Amino acid sequence: MGAAVIAVCSDGEHAFSKPVRERITLLAGLGVEGDAHLGVTVQHRSRVAQDPTQPNLRQVHLIHSELFTELDAAGFRVHPGDLGENVTTSGVDLLGLPVGTLLHLGAEAVVEITGLRNPCRQIDGFSDGLLKQVVGRDAQGEIVRKAGVMGIVHTGGAVRPGDEIRIVLPVGPHRPLERV
Repeated sequence: MGAAVIAVCSDGEHAFSKPVRERITLLAGLGVEGDAHLGVTVQHRSRVAQDPTQPNLRQVHLIHSELFTELDAAGFRVHPGDLGENVTTSGVDLLGLPVGTLLHLGAEAVVEITGLRNPCRQIDGFSDGLLKQVVGRDAQGEIVRKAGVMGIVHTGGAVRPGDEIRIVLPVGPHRPLERV
């Protein structure tokens, strides 16, 4: 199996985890239909408090299922939706993609990658010590964030587990992902 969607999740409430769904619908320029983070402007509470007019670069949160395997080896049990993601993937190096990458999810939906998720202390409320597993430092002392990527909905459509993911890299020099 190549790059694929493993699970889809959404929640209309601002809760940490999101329930797994049979499908989600992405709405162009807005995000996941019925999700608390749907909107043209920021919806994450901390961002709204700073400036509610900021563009919402965090409409869709994607996490690679390979992270769950890594966390399991460290003694943490994490499943799709537990970390608040909308789309759980397999076979895609999400963290290695450049800004502007287009992920075609299934037949219609397209998400444009905007940056890295910057997990907060709430993650330790889910499982004590988990924050240190998903945010650390590399050998050069640079911060490494592993809790997935964020994106905006370029083209709307339904997304379901089992959907193929096709990756289209941006033209021009590749810009590495930074936190958004």
